Amino acid sequence: MFTGIIEGLGTITNIRPTGEGRRITVNANFALEGTKIGDSIAVNGACLTAVLISKTQFEVDVSPETLDKTTLKNAKIGDRTNIERALRLSDRLDGHLVSGHIDGTGQITHKTRHGNAILVGFAVSKSLVRYMIPKGSVAVDGISLTINSCDTNAFEVSIIPHTADITTIGIKNVGETVNIETDMIGKYVEKFLANPQKQDKKESKGEAVDMEFLSKTGFI
Repeated sequence: MFTGIIEGLGTITNIRPTGEGRRITVNANFALEGTKIGDSIAVNGACLTAVLISKTQFEVDVSPETLDKTTLKNAKIGDRTNIERALRLSDRLDGHLVSGHIDGTGQITHKTRHGNAILVGFAVSKSLVRYMIPKGSVAVDGISLTINSCDTNAFEVSIIPHTADITTIGIKNVGETVNIETDMIGKYVEKFLANPQKQDKKESKGEAVDMEFLSKTGFI
């Protein structure tokens, strides 16, 4: 589990095939003290497992599924990446709950200066916008951001100078692709409120959480 608060940047220094997957070497701009083999590290928002660690450098194996779902399939030596190590239970949750399981990708459509901030727009599929609301949370390349506005297949965020300086969002250009993870809470709510007729009533032992149930229990 992650927070979307990026710890630092990394540079991809090596990529080699491993069957249908790949092993990627990343050199971080901070010491990986306390990180051990088997720990989770989010690279551009994708949760990966460290298989080799040396000072500021680590290696991760990327499965075919991850390559298919994320921008890592297009990764090149020299690319900069956002890095965040897994959340510790004692940490402050400054961003939002991020699983590191990418839902899909989006494309940067515009970057516009607005005061001291940069408005960045993204084109995404309708299936992703389904879980977005204005002022809700979204992770873009692993960065926890607040949604300014969203439409049928697009959304916009506001990037403050600090975020632009310490993450890759500041150096990404219009037309580039990014990893998107929508807010997991919305997915669970949708699951709980799903049409009970689609559920197997023989396996369902409790009442369905629908509008009638919410009204009867005093929630609405």
